[in-house]
Amino acid sequence: MSVTSEYLVSGMHCAHCASSVTEEVSSVSGVTDVKVDLVSGQLIVISDTEIPFESIQAAVDEAGYSVAAA
Repeated sequence: MSVTSEYLVSGMHCAHCASSVTEEVSSVSGVTDVKVDLVSGQLIVISDTEIPFESIQAAVDEAGYSVAAA
């Protein structure tokens, strides 16, 4: 069973921004897929289990952006 979680990322302005967020969030243990919509700032994380928000937040922070639960 997979878990889908949605977040809003602020501060992304280009494809490189979205790529950085995708790369960092993809490295979180348990994450199986990441989708980023640059225009809306939507971040969709698909994982094997529930991922703590703090883990996603740390990954997005590492990429240089802010995240909030959608």
